[in-house]
Amino acid sequence: QVQPVESGGGLVQAGGSLRLSCDASGRTLSGYAMGWFRQAPGKEREFVAAVAWSGSRVDYADSVLGRFTISRDNAKNTVYLQMNSLKPEDTAVYVCAASRTRSYSVTPRDENDYDYWGQGTQVTVSS
Repeated sequence: QVQPVESGGGLVQAGGSLRLSCDASGRTLSGYAMGWFRQAPGKEREFVAAVAWSGSRVDYADSVLGRFTISRDNAKNTVYLQMNSLKPEDTAVYVCAASRTRSYSVTPRDENDYDYWGQGTQVTVSS
């Protein structure tokens, strides 16, 4: 069982950058597709980005495409979300999730496809 733990959130001005990290609490992430979701106050949780188990495929929500980059280091059992050109509308709690998958190339967008969730890290972007 994987227990994702996020870190790296904080307060940043619009146009700035942050890098979020998600590790597996000492467990391996091998065999898991990994995703980032976010939830702003009063809004539903939404998909942000996903990376396949192999790292060979990635997927992004249209709202972050070209600004955010998801990556993974399987040797360190860590997933990253590099966020550049941040906007106030990116303010949310960002949550890392792990999806058991039989395929090394899938990048799930549906939260129902994810099996394990972290507690989240707050990202606040000031205008």
